[in-house]
Formats: sequence, structure tokens, C-alpha cells
Amino acid sequence: MCFFGFFATLSNMKIISTSAAQTKKIGQLLAEQLRGGEIICLSGDLGAGKTTFTQGLLKGLKIKGPYTSPTFAIMKEYKINLKFQISNLKLSSVYHIDAYRISSKDLRALGFGDFAGQKNCLVIIEWPEKVKSLIPTNAVWINFKWLNEKEREITFDTK
Repeated sequence: MCFFGFFATLSNMKIISTSAAQTKKIGQLLAEQLRGGEIICLSGDLGAGKTTFTQGLLKGLKIKGPYTSPTFAIMKEYKINLKFQISNLKLSSVYHIDAYRISSKDLRALGFGDFAGQKNCLVIIEWPEKVKSLIPTNAVWINFKWLNEKEREITFDTK
């Protein structure tokens, strides 16, 4: 099953996470479904779990950490060690972008058009609403919402 077919089965699904470890595990499980070329948009309030989810996803891709937020760097590129690649997944790079302080013009200047959607790349964008004009219609949108101090709601959706 292709990733987008898998995602269609999750569309409008809500998951309640009660810990950072659980949020990371959800990211790890999603990593198993990736095939390359995906653009994953992570939306939600500050501290709601976007970076924690990404840490799990990167771990699930067997990328060596540490995994930190690109808040000040804007974009981090993780190279995939071909020796540890997951079968069916032929990624060479993962781009983790924090778009909170940038515009679509800035993201274009960073080369977004050169790697976004490429079969050998995965793009993860936090605060994608800031650069929405560049996001393709087939991007995967995941929203993170605080429910209370211990619970987050993670919603998979299509835009």
C-alpha cells in the first residue's frame, strides 16, 4: 500500500497522546509507512508535540540523533545512512523545517523547490500555515492540540 493510501485510512483520525514517549512512538509508527517524497505538515500550538513527534519519526527512520528543533537554524538536513535504510524506503535526506519566522519567499530561497516532493527526500514542516502557498495539495497535515497538561490530541487531516 502506498503511503498516501495509508494516510487516507487515517484521514480525520484523532489520537490522544498522554506522554512524550507515546507521541514519539506515533511518529515512529508513521515512519514505517513512508515511501519517499512525502511532505508532512505539523501544525499546532507551541509545545503541543510537533518536535517530539518529529523526534520519533526520525528515530523510526533510523537516523542517528540528537534530534533538535530547527527553531533558530530554520532548516536542518539529516542524511540517511544507506546501511540502515528501511526496506521499501530509499531516502537520502530528511529536511526538518521550522517556518515560524519565515515567509514562502524565504523558503523558496532555501531551495524548497529543489528537494520538496523528490522521491529520495522527506520534508517535515512545523508551522506550515506560515508558508501555505508553497505546500502541495497532497501534503500530509497533522495537527497537535493541547487538551490538558498531560494530553495532546493528534489529528490526521487533508487540506
